[in-house]
Amino acid sequence: MRLSELYWHRITPLHLLLWPLSIMYRLFILIKKACYWLDIFHAVKLPVPVIVIDSASINDSGKTPLLLWLVDCLLAQGFSPAIITRDNAGHSGLPGPAAFDNSHRHYDAKTLLLAQHCGKSCPVWSGNDNVAVAKAMLEANPACNIILCSGGLQDFRLERDIEVIVVDFNEQSLGNGLLLPAGPLRISLDSFNNDSLVVTNSNPGYRNDFENRKTYNMKLFHEIAYQLEKPEIQRSIPDFRNVRLHAVADVDNFPWLYEVLMKAGINAEFHTCAENHRFVTQDIDFPEADVVLMPEENALQCQDFAHDKLWALPQKAWIDAELQHALLNKLWIVPVQRN
Repeated sequence: MRLSELYWHRITPLHLLLWPLSIMYRLFILIKKACYWLDIFHAVKLPVPVIVIDSASINDSGKTPLLLWLVDCLLAQGFSPAIITRDNAGHSGLPGPAAFDNSHRHYDAKTLLLAQHCGKSCPVWSGNDNVAVAKAMLEANPACNIILCSGGLQDFRLERDIEVIVVDFNEQSLGNGLLLPAGPLRISLDSFNNDSLVVTNSNPGYRNDFENRKTYNMKLFHEIAYQLEKPEIQRSIPDFRNVRLHAVADVDNFPWLYEVLMKAGINAEFHTCAENHRFVTQDIDFPEADVVLMPEENALQCQDFAHDKLWALPQKAWIDAELQHALLNKLWIVPVQRN
């Protein structure tokens, strides 16, 4: 668990000091949004529709599996989408394509995952400035007719046509329910735009938070792992019950990997790495292990030094089919040139 989560998941006297900062944070976001709405600050309108996909909290909360689902959905409907994302790997931040090749070590885990799954059918570009990345991507890929912006919920400089917000109703994501810095939320649950599409990774105990608006249910599942060196070799999670298993993950992925293995009754030795950790050979070197299991986005970072014991576990999303209909209905309102 991150150091910050030691207080984001509880209420302590420290929050008496942090709560006013949370109020100031909310006011800052409201004022910033109003400045763009009033054209005090100039927002950039692109020639193609922009769909922003983000999480209500600082945790990913299923945003990446949702993004992969959206790509498949749009491709099946004849669109030509592209993804833009802010990369956290600490490189120059200049706009550029994220390719899963010899240069992949320059990108963070989530960007690598998107490039691995979507690179052949959907361009993936990253950089520090969403507007600059989007413009450079469109210049290099003129056939693109929809941009999916991963993150950017509060980047009002890039004008969006559709907003998809993920709300994961669990303690890991919502924490104490307060805004930054007193809690993990980047947007209050009562301040969503009326036009936003809200996707919930639902916990029945929290459903009353959105009793007055339409939401779309999402379920994450982790059933089949594959050997990283030979992806055609696959096994279901229960198949690992009688092996000596070491599970390795960064702090973002550790909670769900731990839960998956515990629910399956699998005894494993767990190893947790820091956020944005750069994996090296020693991180997966366990001679006594039969299997080293990692979340897929972490395992892909070990591609250069993978061995036959290394297995990757993807995180996939099942999403209410109504979301596809709602998304397509909104796209019909926005002029889109299909191929």
